[in-house]
Amino acid sequence: MSDALRRPAWIRLLSHTVLILLAIPCLLPLVWMISTSLKTDAQIFPAPSEGFSAIGLKDIVPNPVQWRNYPDALRFVPFGTYLQNTLMLCLVTTVGAVLSSAVVAYGFARTRFRGRKILFIAMLSTLMLPPQVTMIPTFILYKYLGWYGTCLPLTVPSFMGAPFFVFLMVQFFRTIPRELTEAARIDGCGDIRIFATMIIPLAVPVLATCALFQFIGTWNDFLGPLIYLNSPDKYTLAYGLQQFLGSHGSKWAYLMAGATVFTVPIIALFFLAQKTFIQGIATTGGK
Repeated sequence: MSDALRRPAWIRLLSHTVLILLAIPCLLPLVWMISTSLKTDAQIFPAPSEGFSAIGLKDIVPNPVQWRNYPDALRFVPFGTYLQNTLMLCLVTTVGAVLSSAVVAYGFARTRFRGRKILFIAMLSTLMLPPQVTMIPTFILYKYLGWYGTCLPLTVPSFMGAPFFVFLMVQFFRTIPRELTEAARIDGCGDIRIFATMIIPLAVPVLATCALFQFIGTWNDFLGPLIYLNSPDKYTLAYGLQQFLGSHGSKWAYLMAGATVFTVPIIALFFLAQKTFIQGIATTGGK
């Protein structure tokens, strides 16, 4: 029995009550977004004579509910194209980041070579470098390579390894007993086979955690497409919704409907992978 279940019932009830109360302010923007997506413009903006002070709790619930805002919004915006582009980027960057980071992490965690600690510290130091510092030189480099206006600047860097993912995987790989890999090495296995047949199957929790981080980060990425994409048929959902706001700023109900549809997959993905996600974080660095 875990320590949480050993606590008295009233302590568990109090803890959950406090957590729910603290979560309410975080949920208010989401509630407002869903509420706005189901209203007409007249319901969103109060009459000038009433003012915003007249808005009460009853105004959060739309009356009547405008369900047609969702199909209208999806027809008003090329949602299918934006969704296809976003899913493609998420898939490519997730596979690239997880595989490349796992290879680098295996080198740091399971092999011995001169300067390993120095290189590991140097890699971790890049986490303290703000992306704004390297934004301009990186853009100049990609423009010189002829990648501007393509998806290459958004996908190729993911195959170079992510320092944060490497750090998580190194801590996890160090918890795997060396006796397993040494026994495989005695049987004639090389590093590639050990990595593919032993380390990767044992590291599924941390790999899934990194994949979830990368997928959500790419799905929500706005700055990358803003800088490198200049063709509407290559826009992602995050950037496409912003372009919709710039072109049709008065269509707030349609914008909130699109934003709600944009948010639902991430929420569903988190709850579906919550157990694996928590397990990957909890076991990273544990003995």
